[in-house]
Amino acid sequence: MKNNQCSNHTSYGLDNHGLTNLNEVFWNLPSSRLYEKILTRGEGRLSHLGPIVVRTGHHTGRSARDKFIVEESSTKKDIWWGANNPPISKASFEQLHKRMTLHLQTQDIYVQDCFAGADPDHRMPVRIITQYAWHSLFARNMFIQPDEGALKKHIPAFTVIDAPHFHSSPALDGTNSETFVIINFKQKLILIGGTSYAGEIKKSIFTVMNYLMPHKGVLPMHCSANISPAGETALFFGLSGTGKTTLSADAARTLIGDDEHGWSDNGVFNFEGGCYAKLIRLSPEAEPEIYSTTKRFGTILENVSLDSCTRRVDLDDDTFTENTRGSYHISAIPNASTSGMGGHPKTIIFLSADAFGVLPPIARLTREQAMYHFISGYTARVAGTERGVTEPTPAFSACYGAPFMPMHPMRYAELLGQKLDRHGARVWLINTGWSGGPAGIGTRMSIAHTRAMVNAALNGKLDDVATETEPFFGLQIPLHCPDVPDKVLNPCNTWASPDAYRAQAEKLAGLFAKNFQQFADQTTREIRQAGPSL
Repeated sequence: MKNNQCSNHTSYGLDNHGLTNLNEVFWNLPSSRLYEKILTRGEGRLSHLGPIVVRTGHHTGRSARDKFIVEESSTKKDIWWGANNPPISKASFEQLHKRMTLHLQTQDIYVQDCFAGADPDHRMPVRIITQYAWHSLFARNMFIQPDEGALKKHIPAFTVIDAPHFHSSPALDGTNSETFVIINFKQKLILIGGTSYAGEIKKSIFTVMNYLMPHKGVLPMHCSANISPAGETALFFGLSGTGKTTLSADAARTLIGDDEHGWSDNGVFNFEGGCYAKLIRLSPEAEPEIYSTTKRFGTILENVSLDSCTRRVDLDDDTFTENTRGSYHISAIPNASTSGMGGHPKTIIFLSADAFGVLPPIARLTREQAMYHFISGYTARVAGTERGVTEPTPAFSACYGAPFMPMHPMRYAELLGQKLDRHGARVWLINTGWSGGPAGIGTRMSIAHTRAMVNAALNGKLDDVATETEPFFGLQIPLHCPDVPDKVLNPCNTWASPDAYRAQAEKLAGLFAKNFQQFADQTTREIRQAGPSL
């Protein structure tokens, strides 16, 4: 095994992870040297103005059904086993680990020693071991880099071994396919194989943080966060397509992070050191800060279309996937926080793109309603685009990140309730979806109106505004909001037929209730009653 002599690394060697007889090991290469490796190895192409463009093959997103948690005694009682957290045996893990280490023998390996968590009281040292140089650059973008002194003493609390060229055998290993992402909490080791999609690295560490942080009284959150000029922190929760990135990327506010955070006794802190943004049809007018990252050195563009002659990218082209992605260090955002930390949030916003056209564009939530909607994690997707025949499809993801939550959602909701009690944050539900009818009949909420409502909530302009109670979900709707017509605020007023609205609202309320049945045995009566009335 040859260690790269120009790199700084700890004495905690790779033999601790079962890796021996390797070829050359590249420790903590900086971005420029990783660029050289990516280009000489043919892993990616250099695009106009400097980003690296890569392809991830047939996996252009997370392989959700191929993620497992090792079933073992030290964590068995804590895990919420089921579709999001299927178990795999210790024997299968050990067998895969052994074969993976044999597969990596005589190969070049890239290592990045980093941190997850900006708060020094709660940060976790991690090690990302990869076959690809571009995956090593991804890790360097997405996690927090230690200084030279910390790097020499770095001992990982969790390690990822990422080998895209190694595949499992479902019949032999108990996996669902040749692809696998397996977390072993006892051995503090994650194995990833059969996929080149870099997001698996990021989300596997997020899953680990979601398990470890609650044991320290820290609420892990799948949300974005920013800070006002007055120093007031806000959180934005929302599933894909709800406008979380767009609405939290505000040039007038300082960005803490766009995706993963913790809420401790010290305040809010970013788990990451970078961003992993969806790029399809990205607009320089609507999202100028994110757009600018697609034209800079250090950014990785996943599955983005590239003109082979001019080397210019086309962000509107979905030839490879709708899930085109950009990975970049958070310092690429001009108004990003240098510390990755903020105070206790004053405002929390739950975003939903309701394609049923039922939820109000803005409503204030009680403590129990906040916990109910946090556990539900609702949005809706549009099944098609033909006008008048589109059938909305509900999408519920507990805690707005169910695939990454190893424990029961109530565990996280209880922490949320405690934080709300202690710090008095106000919680708002904002619908960025449809009004006046479902998708295909109604119209999408005006982005100008949505921004006005978000700003009013953040600036406290709705705190003392009178409200009316929406009858199906019990939501408190403000009667007035600056720069928004009063008629828009209550969805019933925007439908041509009150009876049609009532039928649609009852349908959506029933879908909420049906989804919540899976949580009823571990939630309190007060939280259950905070949901819709049927």
